[in-house]
Amino acid sequence: MAGAHPRILFVGTVLEGRRCLEALIEAGERPSAIVTLDPALARLTSGWVPFDDIAASLGVPLVAVRDLNTEENVELVAALHPDLILVIGWTRLLGRAVLRLPPLGSVGFHASLLPRYRGRAPVNWAIINGERETGNTMFFLDEGVDTGDIIDQRRIPIEDGDDCATLYEKVAAAGIEMLLVHLPALKAGRAPRSPQDEFAATVMPRRRPQDGRIDWGQDARSLFNWVRALTHPYPGAFTHHGGRRLFVWRAMPGDAATDALPGRLVEGADGSVQVATGSGTLRLASVQWDGEVEADARILRQLVGLTFEHEEVR
Repeated sequence: MAGAHPRILFVGTVLEGRRCLEALIEAGERPSAIVTLDPALARLTSGWVPFDDIAASLGVPLVAVRDLNTEENVELVAALHPDLILVIGWTRLLGRAVLRLPPLGSVGFHASLLPRYRGRAPVNWAIINGERETGNTMFFLDEGVDTGDIIDQRRIPIEDGDDCATLYEKVAAAGIEMLLVHLPALKAGRAPRSPQDEFAATVMPRRRPQDGRIDWGQDARSLFNWVRALTHPYPGAFTHHGGRRLFVWRAMPGDAATDALPGRLVEGADGSVQVATGSGTLRLASVQWDGEVEADARILRQLVGLTFEHEEVR
C-alpha cells in the first residue's frame, strides 16, 4: 500500500506533459523521478521538449529511455518504488511489467473523448475529419490502446481559427485542470473510474510525414482542414511542382471564381495566390519550398496559371 506521501513517477516527452508537470510542481507536488525519451529518439518526435532542466531544479533523477518496457528499465522503475505513475505526453504503450508496479495505478491522458479516436494523432484526425468537437480524457492505463477506465473528460470545441497547435494547447489546459482536481483522490486510491463503451470505440491509425501529401481533388473545406491539422509542430501538408516539394503551412478556403482543374494556381481578386480544388479554391497564406525558409504565399505569384502535381491520396 502507498504511504501518507505517495511516490509519483512522471513519464512524458512532449509539451503537453511538460505543462502538466509544471502545474503539478506549482501546486506543491514533487515527483520522485522523471522518465523521458532518449534525446536521439525524442528529437524525431513531433512536439518533443526537454525535461532535464526540471529534473535538475528539483534534484530528482531524470531517466532517459528508448523503450521503457525492456527488462532493464522495468527493474529501474521498480527500484524507484512508485506508488502512482503519471504518463502525460508520452508516445508509447506501457507494458504489463511496468503497469503492475504502482499500487495506485498508472494514469494517462488521451486527446479525444474516449472511446472515440483511440490510437495515434487524435487531434490531427479530428481536424482532418471535420469534427466540430474533441476533448481530453483522463483514464487509468491498461495493456490496451487507450482502453482503460475513464476518470474524467473535458469537451473542447474545434473553431475555424484552430489548428493542431492551438487545439493541443486547449487539450493541455484541460488535462491540467483534471489532474489538479483528481490528484488528491488518486493519491488516496479513491479516484472515480468508469469502463469504456467498446461499441462506441473508434481507432485511428498512425500518421507518417509522407502521409501529408495534398490531394487537390478534394474540396476546399477538406483541404483547409488538412493543412491546419498537419501544420507546426507536425511535419506539414505538401504538394509538388517541377519536381520540388512545397509545404503549405497556412491556408483557408478561397473566393476565386474559376473552373480550372484541381491543382491549378489562380489569382484572387485581392491578389492572393489560390489553388483550384475539387470544389472551390484554397487560398495559400504561408508556404515553404523544401530546403528554404517559410514565406508568404505571394512568392508563388509567378506560378499562377501553372498546376501543382495532382495525385489522389488513398
